[in-house]
Amino acid sequence: MIDAKKIDEIASKLNAAIPPGAKAFQEDMHAQFKQILQSMLAKMDIVTREEFDAQAKVLLRTREKIEALEQIVAKLEQKDHQK
Repeated sequence: MIDAKKIDEIASKLNAAIPPGAKAFQEDMHAQFKQILQSMLAKMDIVTREEFDAQAKVLLRTREKIEALEQIVAKLEQKDHQK
């Protein structure tokens, strides 16, 4: 999940976009932006780059194991057909 620091950074950028006349509501808007972002991002299945990279490595190892097992099965099938 995206960390709180990133959410706060996004909320700050949104807050900076508020027109000067509405700056009196800035702190309240910042808190609301942060809360809305956290809520919306929680509903999405977003993962960090580190989590994605870790799962990609697991997937690669799994593929390598499957390929090795497929080669073993192919060799066993060849032996079976030669009998």
